[in-house]
Amino acid sequence: MTLKYHTFFILSISLPSLFLPVWLNKTMPNLVSAMSPKGYKSLTSIKCCEDTVGVARVKYENGSATFPEKNLVLDRGTLRIPQPPPRPRRIILVRHGQSEGNVDESVYTRVADPKIGLTGRGVEEAEECGRRIREMIERDEADDWRVYFYVSPYRRTLETLRNVAKAFDRSRIAGVREEPRLREQDFGNFQDREQMKIEKKHRAIYGRFFYRFPNGESAADVYDRITGFRETLRADIDIGRFQPPGEHTPNMNLVLVSHGLTLRVFLMRWYKWTVEQFEGLVNMGNGKMIVMERGYGGR
Repeated sequence: MTLKYHTFFILSISLPSLFLPVWLNKTMPNLVSAMSPKGYKSLTSIKCCEDTVGVARVKYENGSATFPEKNLVLDRGTLRIPQPPPRPRRIILVRHGQSEGNVDESVYTRVADPKIGLTGRGVEEAEECGRRIREMIERDEADDWRVYFYVSPYRRTLETLRNVAKAFDRSRIAGVREEPRLREQDFGNFQDREQMKIEKKHRAIYGRFFYRFPNGESAADVYDRITGFRETLRADIDIGRFQPPGEHTPNMNLVLVSHGLTLRVFLMRWYKWTVEQFEGLVNMGNGKMIVMERGYGGR
């Protein structure tokens, strides 16, 4: 995928093939003959590294190849090679709109972080972001495009999603999933303003990635849970979870509505950036987005 945010980056994804074993025995002559014109080959006659079903390795348009027994499935006595679902056209990262905590840090001393909502300006930013996403997708001039949302369970991200979604007809929204692993870094329950100033000074000395706030998380902790989410996302892409029933559209757009640091960590994990590179990053603005596009050859 190509990352669109002032600079272009290339991402290569290798997706595991679906493994479905095919059992051979003399009661399946049609299967055996279909797999090997010369008939059944005993295990003792198979040489090391030779295709175990006696047919050539399956080659794909991108030049990759795999052994047949990893891809063949039985269908009414015949063999067919299932095509993997298309990768999403884009993954769009959206930071929530301006929140009450962004304009008044004292809010964190009396309101739980997950319950802090958007300001009026934050609502407008989310609505504008939704329009920009739709306009970008419509420039593809594809008739079958869809959007699928992942969202942090915090109030400000849920409110952002609701206002982003106003830009789309219901038929264009393939689904929405609340994902707790996309939540904000935990800074330690209710936050005292003066104490937080001290903690942030300590973080600057200790290191922004590894410093853990008291009763909270470090960016490294966020990295660990984002790693789990990334694996879930890749598995969802592998099985085509976003595809509507009966459809196989290559014009699916995934939208992740989350928080500044969490999205920076997501990019770090996806592109395998170093800790030093992460510490050189800053948050994108409220209601802004970063676009990761599918590149040449589906990557």
